[in-house]
Amino acid sequence: MPTSSNSSVPGVLIIGAGGLGCPAALALGAAGVRRIGVVDDDRVDASNLHRQVLFADADIGEQKVVAFARALSRRFPAMDVEPHAVRFDVSRARALVAAYDVVIDGSDNFATKFLANDAAVLERRPLVHAAAVGTGGQLVTVPAGGRPCYRCLFEEPPPPGVGPSCAEAGVLGPVPGVLGALAGVEASLLLRGQAPAYVGRLLQYDSAGLTLRTVSFNPNPRCAVCADDARIHALAADDYAAADCAVL
Repeated sequence: MPTSSNSSVPGVLIIGAGGLGCPAALALGAAGVRRIGVVDDDRVDASNLHRQVLFADADIGEQKVVAFARALSRRFPAMDVEPHAVRFDVSRARALVAAYDVVIDGSDNFATKFLANDAAVLERRPLVHAAAVGTGGQLVTVPAGGRPCYRCLFEEPPPPGVGPSCAEAGVLGPVPGVLGALAGVEASLLLRGQAPAYVGRLLQYDSAGLTLRTVSFNPNPRCAVCADDARIHALAADDYAAADCAVL
């Protein structure tokens, strides 16, 4: 696993090789990004195929990051895909984030989203959060160091059981495709040093009405990780309680 971003090739880390991560990677490849890391400890399941567009029946049972890297390399032969078949957890989050220039959070639970945010803020890496559940989804971009960050908008992970789980709510297959592609666009802008569209703006997408709306928000002066008197200076497991499917 890389421990620093010394590569001469700018890179993007994708957290989650799923319904959001797959279209994000395709968008990055189409934008000319040559180095992508992907972290996920899961295996391809038949239930994934309607929304995880890099996988096929032949991939069922294989590690997601391996199938993910193979599919991307076929599509974009010049791309360097670095698979990390591990869980994105407190023990390795900062090292993974620090090894890349931009991070996309395509995880499916609140705990990982807060962990990704805090690791990115502490390592001063810009981060694009995407989420999808049911017929809708959300996206927000965190600049390097925060101000504002994900915790400025949602201060703490909710307790387990708040909001529907993925199994209960499901997800309409095309929805993560939309949000994942937008996350890839934001990340490619960041990688090129251009201004992203959704810093301090939460994008909300509703496929049922085909609507997009944005909600602006400001830095929270009491934010636990990016405020001047922040309390989080290191990652601790107690700050990331287990939670169900991500509904922002």
